Amino acid sequence: MEAIVLKSKALTGLIVLTAIVVATAAGAQDDIFPIAGLYTKDRVCKGDGTDPADARVKLDRKGIDSTFGFCELSEHRRSGDTITAVVQCKDPLGGILTSGITFKLRPDKSLDFSDQYQTYSATLYRCPDRGSSVAGVDR
Repeated sequence: MEAIVLKSKALTGLIVLTAIVVATAAGAQDDIFPIAGLYTKDRVCKGDGTDPADARVKLDRKGIDSTFGFCELSEHRRSGDTITAVVQCKDPLGGILTSGITFKLRPDKSLDFSDQYQTYSATLYRCPDRGSSVAGVDR
């Protein structure tokens, strides 16, 4: 009978430990990419539906959605206020573009964004959370 109780306690402990590890891993992933949300490019976001469509950008762990199209993100890394990733986009003619990108978090929750070759840069301004949609993707 004691052996059954000990096995039961050991199993319960293992389940709790597994839940803690899974929760910690999920939290760590959010910490690596804390910039998911809706933004506007190079202009303060009103978030009231009047922001120009060509300035709207949605970021999440999977990619960047904008008027350019959807670009996949991979290999996220974070060091302090800087997040780097590899981005892969299809251009309008069907070609594949691959580059390293950098997001620099600013105190006002906006982001400085640039590619590895410094050929493109922008400031992305975080939109207020009002349930608006960006680039045709609802929140």
